Amino acid sequence: MKRVDEVRLDSTEGKSDATGELLLELMGVVDRLRSEQGCPWDRQQTAQSLLPYLLEETYEVMESVTADDAGALKEELGDLLLHVVFQGSLAAEAGRFMLGDSIRSVIHKLIRRHPHVFGDQPAANTAVIRQRWETAKQQEKGRTSVLDGVPRTLPALNRARRLQEKVSSVGFDWQEVDDVWAKVAEEIDELKEACSARDGAAMQEEFGDVLFSLVNLGRFLHLSGEDALRQAIGKFEQRFRGIEQELARRGRRIEDATLEEMDGIWNRLRQEGKHV
Repeated sequence: MKRVDEVRLDSTEGKSDATGELLLELMGVVDRLRSEQGCPWDRQQTAQSLLPYLLEETYEVMESVTADDAGALKEELGDLLLHVVFQGSLAAEAGRFMLGDSIRSVIHKLIRRHPHVFGDQPAANTAVIRQRWETAKQQEKGRTSVLDGVPRTLPALNRARRLQEKVSSVGFDWQEVDDVWAKVAEEIDELKEACSARDGAAMQEEFGDVLFSLVNLGRFLHLSGEDALRQAIGKFEQRFRGIEQELARRGRRIEDATLEEMDGIWNRLRQEGKHV
């Protein structure tokens, strides 16, 4: 395999360097904000204090992708990039590393972990590619378990999916989707048994097992549990707001409405939604 510095990234040839210039300009703006003549708020920030905003911007990027809103995605990617540059500036100020070091690191990583593109190791399918990636990642970072490297702070549904993908990369997986369906049914039956026994601890455990098995089913069906649940939440919000709006048109307060009245509006909105 070629060394990283021998690889020619032909896809960048002939492209305008405007993006690089804009990145440098953004870095300059952040440096100005952090300077003695800059903004008091920006000067007070630390790598830790920016984390809530970084997480918020990440979710806003996800929302714009889910909504297929190119205008919002353009804006939110810029906001997310700002946080990358800001964190890089803080690291540089502390003498830890430069943002260029991060960029160089990820370039080398991508080339090193894609020997089927930049080297001479053919890959028969995506399963082989994924397995090589996970193996290389484990070796590079000196990890002792295939499960290492999945952040515990990930949303639970996403973390479940990533752990399942990790073990699947080494062959620990169901072979057929019918087996996964059977596992879901088994876990639901066990949850029912725990509920019948009124065993709170068992109910908690079995409910978690049901969720984990459903995430696994989603993986086999190429569906994201996190995205699907977010979509379901959005649908629920839309329909419930529809109930509130319909009651308001009738001159009724939702606090005074009966369950039957609300159910009637809900079912009508549900039927209307099916015909959209």
